[in-house]
Amino acid sequence: MNFTLKIWRQSNRNAKGRFVSYAVSDIDPDASFLEMLDILNEQLVLKGEDPVYFDHDCREGICGACSLFINGRPHGRGEGTTTCQLYMRKFKDGETITVEPFRAKAFPVIKDLTVDRSAFDQIIQAGGYVSCHTGGVPDGNAILVSKRDADLAMDAASCIGCGACVAACKNASAMLFVAAKVSQLALLPQGKLEAEKRAHAMVAKMDELGFGNCTNTYACQAVCPKHISVSNIARLNRLHIKAGFKGTGKES
Repeated sequence: MNFTLKIWRQSNRNAKGRFVSYAVSDIDPDASFLEMLDILNEQLVLKGEDPVYFDHDCREGICGACSLFINGRPHGRGEGTTTCQLYMRKFKDGETITVEPFRAKAFPVIKDLTVDRSAFDQIIQAGGYVSCHTGGVPDGNAILVSKRDADLAMDAASCIGCGACVAACKNASAMLFVAAKVSQLALLPQGKLEAEKRAHAMVAKMDELGFGNCTNTYACQAVCPKHISVSNIARLNRLHIKAGFKGTGKES
């Protein structure tokens, strides 16, 4: 398969970027999108040109590092798919593919397609720890948790922090990410004690870092590779409002 790639090239966060077109040919339809970029970079290195910088790690849809904006959609076409799980057979032979970094104020470009997503780490740090003593590993039935709550907590915990929700949102909001990280603890007994305080602290940090507000367009849910539900945002809002009424977020 042959493709024309329009790739965003930018030397650093302060430089002016631009799209550069590259032609790749004889690509195996079963090659992943990242493997195709590897082939392009091998060609560029042989020509003495600077390879395209992009982020990746596990290449198994687990880490979320391979976050690219492909043809106007985070991670490209298809549902429940990260960029590393996107295969070239999903494109038409001869197609022109536009590849950009995730664009958000809180995700500054490092180089080319690589962005700094450490803002997510700061939000998680703002949430703190579960301070109650959990002891050793208890028996499975020692702490009673309903199956519904257990399933919802596991669904929320499946968030890999890729940032697709931010890239898809017209306001670059991180509400789905924050809601998932709050919900995975708030739904379980160990996390309920500080649920409101955690929600208040993480939302405050999100605002401080320059993420936008949620306007309920559901674009985040549509592009999430792990199908995180926007119902988590409703839970986050409830906890945040309760924290405001109680003054929970002002506690040290």
